[in-house]
Amino acid sequence: MADSVPVRCPTCRRENAFTPPTFPCACGAPLTMPVLRGGVPVEIQHRTWQSSWVEVRCESCGRLDEWPAPESACACGTVARVPVIPAPGPPAPETTPPGRAAHRYRSPTPPATLRPAFRPVTIRTARDCVTAAVQYLKWLGFTEVVRAPERSASGVDVRGRGLVAQVDPTTRPTRLREIETVWLNGLNDSALAVFFSLAGYAKDARSRADALHVPLFVMDLTGTPQPVNDAADELIRNGP
Repeated sequence: MADSVPVRCPTCRRENAFTPPTFPCACGAPLTMPVLRGGVPVEIQHRTWQSSWVEVRCESCGRLDEWPAPESACACGTVARVPVIPAPGPPAPETTPPGRAAHRYRSPTPPATLRPAFRPVTIRTARDCVTAAVQYLKWLGFTEVVRAPERSASGVDVRGRGLVAQVDPTTRPTRLREIETVWLNGLNDSALAVFFSLAGYAKDARSRADALHVPLFVMDLTGTPQPVNDAADELIRNGP
């Protein structure tokens, strides 16, 4: 497993422990994102697909490929892009050490509930965002989790037993009204309301979610949701 590195939030200056994600290269070797120690993270205010990918060269086979840029979520609601070391020139051929095990992305909050390793869904489209949320909620322990056939006026994207969830795949921070809408849906259905966002949350939206105890998650392009408030941490620890 990759070692965690300190990442300072560009908004609140809080230092967070960040574990660089690891992906399997086409050659079969694990490729850990080479985070630039001491680099300055940049807050993601306007997300674009192009800027969300970085070129990284595999140390084992020398293959240069594009991978999801590493992102760190802070408790203040800021989502920042973590800089990586620029890809060097092709290395000399080398043999992958036998028995080298593949790393897996570590959940930001180690769950107290015993679960198998989460298998993320790489996000390339808005539909992938919803799929990733469905998979993650199932992993947390919710049952009968399904994607809504078509988003209704209520804005609910995912339903399960005792659960409603909304997914915001846009490139702007999620707004206050959307948090209140999903909370009201949960209240009407006597269900837990959960929110997933690709671009983070506006400050007033984050404050209202904390007051209403709505778990908030942000998703990077690896498809692994990360908790951004206490309610989300609690959900990961204890499950439904």
